[in-house]
Amino acid sequence: MHANVKQNVVPLITPGLKVACSQCNLRELCLPFGLDDRDMARLDSLIGGGRKLKRGQHLYRAGDAFESIFAVRSGFFKTDVLTEDGRDQVTGFQMAGEILGMDGISTEHHTCNAVALEDSEVCLIPFTELELLSSEIHSLQHHLHKVMSREIVRDHGVMMLLGTMRAEERLAAFLLNLSQRFSARGYSPSEFHLRMTREEIGSYLGLKLETVSRAFSRFQDEGLISVQQKHVRIVDLARLKSLLAPPDGRIA
Repeated sequence: MHANVKQNVVPLITPGLKVACSQCNLRELCLPFGLDDRDMARLDSLIGGGRKLKRGQHLYRAGDAFESIFAVRSGFFKTDVLTEDGRDQVTGFQMAGEILGMDGISTEHHTCNAVALEDSEVCLIPFTELELLSSEIHSLQHHLHKVMSREIVRDHGVMMLLGTMRAEERLAAFLLNLSQRFSARGYSPSEFHLRMTREEIGSYLGLKLETVSRAFSRFQDEGLISVQQKHVRIVDLARLKSLLAPPDGRIA
């Protein structure tokens, strides 16, 4: 499932790579959810050429003009920002069925970088045209708002994660979140391959690399997970969830 490391080249927009939302197996996770056949056809006509990226390529960079949002059709991405002291701070990981690029809506310029963590493919959706179409198709507008809300909720969740949780709780929350997202896509919720490095996980969770490695080792020693390089198997899901339980023992 994962890609080999390949030379970094300029991303290619492929006009001939036309992807129809109506035929996509990710439609229930992406923008077109709930549209009838006529409205789906209108959305299909809006989608621009697909874009294929090799591992390590940028989909866009901070400061680039905002023109489109991108639906991840296959592969895995990270978003990051450059901090004042020159470090790359990871702000999120995105997989198939999720939307990239909404960081540019407010300022009309992207505020972060989006980098492919493996060979990937996205669908390009011109945002101005999408706004016009969504004003005519209320179900599309409603779903667009839901997608934006989901991003806000995710950002809030990360803030809570970094502000209130201990290191092992942060890693448990991260693994459980990946488990849920893989499950929603029809993959195993208990066995998956990590596309990101432990250093990138640490950057996202606000932890040092050594702390992330110790937490992984402790989880494995206690029989919660099994780790072979980047392959993770959740052995005891209930106990992993229990790390996030509040004092009364109930998990929200």
